[in-house]
Amino acid sequence: MAELDTMINPPIEGLLAKAGSKFSLVTLAAKRARQVNSYYVALKSDDGVGRAIPPQVTSTAHKPLSIAFEEIDQDMVIGVGGATGRPIPQEIEPVEADDSSEGSETSEDS
Repeated sequence: MAELDTMINPPIEGLLAKAGSKFSLVTLAAKRARQVNSYYVALKSDDGVGRAIPPQVTSTAHKPLSIAFEEIDQDMVIGVGGATGRPIPQEIEPVEADDSSEGSETSEDS
């Protein structure tokens, strides 16, 4: 597929190939942009500096979403699961609650 001549840098076609689908790209970029934004807000307010991960690329962009796209393009941020085809690491998979302990209380007075 030939790349279209666009003003967007990095090109969307390359980002789509790395994310697997447009839905995965939107989700990944939005989550990372919120993290980048939180980092800059923490810097300005001196609250919780060190709690948010700073941008992983040197960028001239000022918008968190543009920075997130550049990070995805340079493989500093990768998506897992879904359309990416990459397995979700076990350490970040959600833990299922054990429901057996909730309903096991019985009354011995009857």
